[in-house]
Amino acid sequence: MIWEQGYYKSLLRSLALAFATTIILFIVCWPLAYGMAKVFRRFTLVITIAVVLILFVSENIRLFGWSLSLMKGGLLEGYMRHWFGVSFESPLYNWPVIIFGMCYVYFPFMLFPLAQGISLVPDDARLAALDLGASPSRILFEIEMPLASPGIMVGSLLTFVLSAGAVAEAKLLGGRSVVVLTDDVESAFTFGQNWPLGSALALMLIVIVAALALVPISRLNLDAIMGRKR
Repeated sequence: MIWEQGYYKSLLRSLALAFATTIILFIVCWPLAYGMAKVFRRFTLVITIAVVLILFVSENIRLFGWSLSLMKGGLLEGYMRHWFGVSFESPLYNWPVIIFGMCYVYFPFMLFPLAQGISLVPDDARLAALDLGASPSRILFEIEMPLASPGIMVGSLLTFVLSAGAVAEAKLLGGRSVVVLTDDVESAFTFGQNWPLGSALALMLIVIVAALALVPISRLNLDAIMGRKR
């Protein structure tokens, strides 16, 4: 039934959104996490508090705020029409805005593990590589990223797992234009009152996400993450 009714398409959408969100957040968060761990020093506390304060507001409320801002005739278009006399079509109800919403919501879950992982990289290793003539790109890919891999794995796993199970972003920002598997699960348990189907879909998502996460989890060094010596 799951394959005949096309639920695999919803599964593929969920996984694609989760992969895209994880990759984009890694690219965006790495420079900021590096600054928090190595450059900003005392200013790191200010950034940490600012990011943590976002988590005190409900995810649904934050997404509703973006929905009201980006909708046709919403806050953003109103300001653009008032200041510049221009109008534009709403960017809601498509893939990019859903990915934007996921990146916005799960930003802290990538940032803080990355900062922790980068803080484990000794400054002496980078300085020694510079003295030996290594280029910045070589230092990044051959020294800093391998040594920061525990933080990278933890941040990527948290972001991917949370994104794969997300439902609010697709419903509030994507409407019914992009249906993910979690939306099908919710519909099966509520409107459809088909609990066996909802349980099967939920279990399928859990098993697949767990299988995808098993490889990086098996390579995690918890002692390195916690800063303990063996």
